[in-house]
Amino acid sequence: MHRALVLAIALFATGARAQSGDGNFADPAHFRQQDGAALYRGICQGCHMPEGQGAVGAGAYPALAHNRKLAAAGYPVLVVLQGSKGMPGFAAMLNDAQIAGVVSYVRSHFGNDYADPVMAADVASARH
Repeated sequence: MHRALVLAIALFATGARAQSGDGNFADPAHFRQQDGAALYRGICQGCHMPEGQGAVGAGAYPALAHNRKLAAAGYPVLVVLQGSKGMPGFAAMLNDAQIAGVVSYVRSHFGNDYADPVMAADVASARH
């Protein structure tokens, strides 16, 4: 029981939450996905919600839908790499192609129309 409590506290502290349908944030299978949509469903939607509408509860999870901050592709790349406020960084958990895929997906869905795709090379440059 003690171990379960420690895990729950650790997941809460990193902003991780259980998700319906896809298991939970801590499931390592989510980090093996390569497709941007699958990565979003497995990792991001637990906080940012299925339609990118964001949420307020244990924390504030900003809406990704109709988000003008996504217009400059470098901004969401840095946020995913380094984290922001309560969101953890994913630089150690996702490779450049995965980050490019999920950022491109978010920038072209949920009412966002930023069609210029983010490339793995863009993410690699932002890492350094």
